[in-house]
Amino acid sequence: MERFESLNKFSDQQKGSLLAFIAVMFITPDTLLIRLSNIETWGMLFYRGIIPFFVVFFGLLIFYRQNFINAFFKVGTIGIFYAISFSICNITFIISIQNTNVANTLIMIALAPMLSAILGAIFLKEIPGNRTWIAIFITFFAVLFIFYDSIKIGNLFGNIMGFVTAAGLAVNAVLIRYAKDRDLLPSAVMGKLGVAVFAYFFVENFNLIGSDQIYIPLMCIVCVALPFVLVTIAPRFIPAEEVNLFFLLETIIGPIWVWLVIKEQPTFETIIGGIIIITTIGIHSFLKLKEPQKLSN
Repeated sequence: MERFESLNKFSDQQKGSLLAFIAVMFITPDTLLIRLSNIETWGMLFYRGIIPFFVVFFGLLIFYRQNFINAFFKVGTIGIFYAISFSICNITFIISIQNTNVANTLIMIALAPMLSAILGAIFLKEIPGNRTWIAIFITFFAVLFIFYDSIKIGNLFGNIMGFVTAAGLAVNAVLIRYAKDRDLLPSAVMGKLGVAVFAYFFVENFNLIGSDQIYIPLMCIVCVALPFVLVTIAPRFIPAEEVNLFFLLETIIGPIWVWLVIKEQPTFETIIGGIIIITTIGIHSFLKLKEPQKLSN
């Protein structure tokens, strides 16, 4: 969107890294709010679709004003594919969690930066540098280390859904990168509507009781709506695999929120793996930002 690109004093690398980092910071309390809520899984998925849909929909209505309808038509075929892929990876994440253990799902999702790099190299001809490949492998093995004791064979279907989620995240970022001259936020909004419509048919109870009346809206606005806006913009400025690398930070920062509020102490593996992830991404980002960058026009 034009207003996001008006910060001409920043390079594309700085813009993309900042947007991805802020998105992750908004997402990190998500695990805590999920733990504090009592709503059943499909009900949560429904609200995580419908509330962000309305929040961002009305935000775009104010932002675009008379160009609101045109913005949805301008997304084109790429925008339609993005909306579909966006919906699918949101849904498959929940299906994966329901059919295998959380560790397996998170390890599959940790493959997203690697898949992004491969897809970007094939379709965008953006070949990641050696530093990026090293960062991808280090962070993946750090996630593997964190969850090693929790890994189970699990349900094959659930594991496959976890991999589909990772592939969906990679495809999403690559599509945005491919169409970086196009605003795909309207597509993301429709993707969230698709999530809500799908989940609607499986919800047993729509009632929000007690503290869920606070936790669910807070989660859906702060941890879902705002981040998905930022993550839809970030790949326009930096390669897809770099955006997905940032999201591995949630693996360590999420448990810290849980520890601070619920007093559920992170495991030794989580602390060590988290330090490795944070250090790797920090060094990688610092080196990328130190590279000569052209200011965006």
